Amino acid sequence: MIAGIETGGTKVICAVAETGAPGTIVDRLRIPTTSPAETLGAVRSFLDGYASAGVLEAVGLAAFGPVNVDSSSPSYGWITSTPKAGWRNTDIPRALGLGDAMPLQVVTDVTGSAVGEQRSGAGAGLRNVAYVTVGTGVGAGFAADGVPFLQRSHPEMGHLPVRRYPGDDFPGTCPFHGDCLEGLASGPAVRARWGRPGEQLGALQREAVPLLGFYLAQLLAAVTYTVAPDRIILGGGVLKLPGLLQASREQLAEVVGGALEGHPLTRPDSGYICSPALADLAGVHGALYLAHDLAGNRAPLSAV
Repeated sequence: MIAGIETGGTKVICAVAETGAPGTIVDRLRIPTTSPAETLGAVRSFLDGYASAGVLEAVGLAAFGPVNVDSSSPSYGWITSTPKAGWRNTDIPRALGLGDAMPLQVVTDVTGSAVGEQRSGAGAGLRNVAYVTVGTGVGAGFAADGVPFLQRSHPEMGHLPVRRYPGDDFPGTCPFHGDCLEGLASGPAVRARWGRPGEQLGALQREAVPLLGFYLAQLLAAVTYTVAPDRIILGGGVLKLPGLLQASREQLAEVVGGALEGHPLTRPDSGYICSPALADLAGVHGALYLAHDLAGNRAPLSAV
């Protein structure tokens, strides 16, 4: 058996699968993200049933971050400078009771989603896939040929500075920068701007959708310019706001202008920007695929 774990800002999803069938979950548990002790204690209890039976071969972990993904580091798998209260400097592998003998692959939650979607979701059949999530935080992950593109560090694209939407004087919610992309367009920013979460905006959607679409289009442009993926998969809780996906596509074409003439992004309905096929399970599926690889079912991952 293999295990996949996705830790998010609001929830953790744990899953197990047969080693030879990582795409088929046979057991799953959802846990609220509270304190490290409570949350990771519940994850450990879930894993212990399989580990104690001697059937657990490998674990994949897709964690919110920043998280140390350098397997040569003594603090591999640690949450580092996160703004999430109580989680800074959390040693996740130790909290889960994963000894040195247990093969473990750690990636960011959004990188896990990129791997999952490329292996069996909206990026299947494509060599280079980007996954962008907009929720509690804003992040981007990349997969090339079904494995993480970067394995020594990871991008923090949510902290990109962006041009202001006309008339927007909201100060932002990022504790580090205020009005970076994450501070202007994340789930907490939506709540701070309009006093309610995105799913409860009602008539305020008319104001929110073009504004958020403008900011997300700048992130999508940055991903396109720097990584040139075959497809960008856009997910996260904020994207459940009706009309936001299409607004992001349309404004991306405007933001890029003539700089990439002929690129699929210039056609908003080309499919270059799409929704996740695996919905909220993309990250845990990616973690399972990474565990599957560690268990010797695929060529070893090469560090980049």
